[in-house]
Amino acid sequence: MQVSVADNAARLEPQAGFDRISLRRLVLIRWFAVTGQAVTLMVVHYGFGFRLPLVPSFAVIGCSVLLNLVFTLSRRAATRLGEREAALFLGYDTVQLAGLLYLTGGLENPFSILMLAPVTVAATILSQRPVVALAGCAVAAITVLALWHLPLPWRTQRMEFPPELILGLWTALVFATVFIAGYTWSVAREARRLRDAVAATQLALAREQRVSAVGALAAAAAHELGSPLATIAVIAKELVRDLPSGSAHAEDAALLLSQSERCRRILAELAHQPDQDGVSPYTRLPVSALVEAAGAPYHDPRVRLIFATTGSPDDPEPEVARSPEIIHGLNNLIQNAVQFARREVSVTTYWDKSVVTVEIADDGPGIPPNLLGRLGEPYLSTRADVAGHMGLGIFIAQSLLERSGARVSFDNFDEGGAHVVISWRRDNLETMARQPAAAGVAP
Repeated sequence: MQVSVADNAARLEPQAGFDRISLRRLVLIRWFAVTGQAVTLMVVHYGFGFRLPLVPSFAVIGCSVLLNLVFTLSRRAATRLGEREAALFLGYDTVQLAGLLYLTGGLENPFSILMLAPVTVAATILSQRPVVALAGCAVAAITVLALWHLPLPWRTQRMEFPPELILGLWTALVFATVFIAGYTWSVAREARRLRDAVAATQLALAREQRVSAVGALAAAAAHELGSPLATIAVIAKELVRDLPSGSAHAEDAALLLSQSERCRRILAELAHQPDQDGVSPYTRLPVSALVEAAGAPYHDPRVRLIFATTGSPDDPEPEVARSPEIIHGLNNLIQNAVQFARREVSVTTYWDKSVVTVEIADDGPGIPPNLLGRLGEPYLSTRADVAGHMGLGIFIAQSLLERSGARVSFDNFDEGGAHVVISWRRDNLETMARQPAAAGVAP
């Protein structure tokens, strides 16, 4: 067995992509930036006595203020920008800051470290291509500032920085830009992927719960409609018996009787289908029956699916709740084993006084060694290029099973084939089965 994703998980997985970025947030960041720039210029010029080119510097700041006002007045506060617009927005901030540093000493200015700010913001919200473009823009601006800039303002004569120091500053800023952009983007990307994977897990569980809820409603309807249908049937029989054969209503009465009997048969079938969806998710059943119900949809003619039980003779088989989490988790793992098996998949359930364990084994190629230690991570698949396989099956299965209190482990047999072990504390499973439904289904 190799890493794959269940087909239903692929259908539930949200489309990959990035959220549109809030214009209000970017405008607010720029307001903080221009306020800090203006205050710093005033303090350095008038407080510390360093003669700065205030007019051109405030002209550069004024461009940002004007642009912010245009965005604020022409766009709604709730506007969300696409990646291209957001990248241009942050690209302008990079150029604006480079222009201000050009007027105030270039890389010799201690505030040149702020060239990292727009790239860091971009790395948290944008995809790879615009982040690379903005990092390249920042590196180009840093290079220009290292070679060309107005002198650093000073009280007396101009300070001369040795070329080695400028080269060191340039190297440090370039490496910091590349590292921060790459690292921040990878962390943010992983967080987005995990968020999407968790959303897919929640959707899978919600679907399983909806199916169970529909089944519970069907069973309740069968129970509640039984009595009135019985009354209708009794009255219809009396009408058929009492009406003379030549009556104009005799045929209608016979039809009413036959249809009432048909309704009773349909409701009886709904009420007696324990392996179908028409069952409450809180029905107690033997743990081996729960495991077989989870694997029932995946009988493949080319693969023999074997269910076996092994229990202590002194301990009766535990009865457990028909939990959507357990069913969907086992469902994904058994499907995965069937897809990669050559001829046979065995699912063994055993129990004792303290533990209930389900083992899934197949005779396939096994889990690739380089992925064995990473199983359970989202978007991990040996079939990532195959349509419909997103690498979420194992993640969803493990997440749902762990939610039910299980421990899941993966390994390979020496002779080949994968081996999955799911184990619960017996008292936890039996407690879940005894607990009443937290949210009942109204009949």
